[in-house]
Amino acid sequence: MSLSSILSADAIDAAMKDCQAPDSFNCKKFFQQCGLTKKSPAEVKKVFGILDNDASGFIEEEELKFFLQRFNPGARVLTEKETKAFMSAADDDSDGMIGADVFQAMVLS
Repeated sequence: MSLSSILSADAIDAAMKDCQAPDSFNCKKFFQQCGLTKKSPAEVKKVFGILDNDASGFIEEEELKFFLQRFNPGARVLTEKETKAFMSAADDDSDGMIGADVFQAMVLS
C-alpha cells in the first residue's frame, strides 16, 4: 500500500512544498496540509504502517529522519533539529520510539 492510496497526491505535494527548506518542517502543520488530520483512525494507522519502515510496530528516530521521503522519494531528510522536535512532540515516555496509538493521537489531536 502507498500513501497516495490514502492521501491525495495534490495534498502531499502541497505539504512537501511547504517544508523544502531545512528546519522548516512542522509535523502538525504537515499532517494538516497533507490531509492526514481529516482521515479516520484506521487510515491513520495504515499510514503509520507505511512509515514504520522496519515493521517493528514503532517509528524510531532513524526512521523519522526519512519521514518526508516516505511521502516523496526525492524529498530531503529531516535535519537533526527537526527529527528531535518531531520525536519529542510524539514520544510521551521518552523511549525513542513512536507507537501506532501515540502517532494516531498526535495526528488526530
